[in-house]
Amino acid sequence: MLAKLEKWQRNLIVLWIGCFIAGIGFSEISPFLSLYVSELGNFNKGQLTIYSGLTYAITFLVVAIVSPIWGRLADRRGRKLMLLRSSLGMSIIIAACGFVHSIWSLLFLRFLQGLCAGYIPNASALIATESPKEKSGSVLGILATSYVSGNLIGPVLGGFLAQVFSIRITFVLTGILLLIVFFLSLFFVHENFTSTLAPKAEEKTKRVSPLSQLQRPKIIIVLLLSTMIIQMGNNSITPIISLYVKELMHGIGPITVVAGIIAALPGLSTLISAPRLGELGDRTGNGRILIFGFLFAIIMYFPQGLVTSVWLLGILRFMIGISDGALFPTIQTILSKESPAQLTGTVFSWNQSFQALGSMFGSLFGGIIPNFFDYNGVFIFTALSLSLNFLIIIIFMPELRPHFNKKKK
Repeated sequence: MLAKLEKWQRNLIVLWIGCFIAGIGFSEISPFLSLYVSELGNFNKGQLTIYSGLTYAITFLVVAIVSPIWGRLADRRGRKLMLLRSSLGMSIIIAACGFVHSIWSLLFLRFLQGLCAGYIPNASALIATESPKEKSGSVLGILATSYVSGNLIGPVLGGFLAQVFSIRITFVLTGILLLIVFFLSLFFVHENFTSTLAPKAEEKTKRVSPLSQLQRPKIIIVLLLSTMIIQMGNNSITPIISLYVKELMHGIGPITVVAGIIAALPGLSTLISAPRLGELGDRTGNGRILIFGFLFAIIMYFPQGLVTSVWLLGILRFMIGISDGALFPTIQTILSKESPAQLTGTVFSWNQSFQALGSMFGSLFGGIIPNFFDYNGVFIFTALSLSLNFLIIIIFMPELRPHFNKKKK
């Protein structure tokens, strides 16, 4: 059956499976990482939220710095090499996190983890360069469902494993999952990669800013900033989710399991919405989907800090996944269409850098803001940030204004 498919279709199937497993591995530890931090020392509430924020943020800071380097290497040496580097490195380092006994050892390993990041964006870049441009929205939407599905299952599975076994064992099992991703990528991903640049041209390109090779660099910059702000909102709850759930449950019950379910709910709605919204964007225009995603996210973030039960929090988190299903694949689609083939890896690595910066700032704000405004301040700050982002999009992407004006009428 696979033999009858085109090469890009076969790669899509294999990379969907790889990103699905990677999504499980990356998200498995997120719901209880702050609880793990609390086991590594005797911290008060303020120290715990700050250390939790730093534990998340340090990985993303490193990712933001090194992603452009990996992106340029991917454009010159191929994306498959980056898939192998990322999956193998992450499998070893995440497994090692299960053996630490101090917050500083954990921070060091989380730093190293940032050096190994990049599996999913390189999978996206590989698919984007080999798929027909007219199908890029739906194809990237389909690929988005893979890691979103993994992100959906990962927190629930991780919370269950942490409850049944221990948090330390869960780190080791996550490393094993990512080792499976490495072998899948090694044996089943096929890339007929030839550098589009001759050696001398490569050297010349190193001295030329990639932005100067883009037709509309301002659009790229605005979209990258949007990726950062959207991800900042998504990740602002990550350092506090288990602590927030614990507070809502009054410290009674299977907190890690419930926190895992709450963390996974956005993935469920993204899984359902992303391919449909991607296909709709291919038919009616990406601008409409982008506008819808921003407005819907702004409306859904404001009430999240005012809830008094985990059930209501879960409903609102589910709704946030719909906006993610609209925003992230649409931004990737526009980036793909605005980038020449020889710079796709570079542009997608920039996108990963800005996504990592968003994760870093979200982690820091999620750890710091509760010390001044309690947990509800995190959600209000996120809604205001997305409102500002929406204004920037409308100002610097004038092609979206007709959609917005029509929507208002």
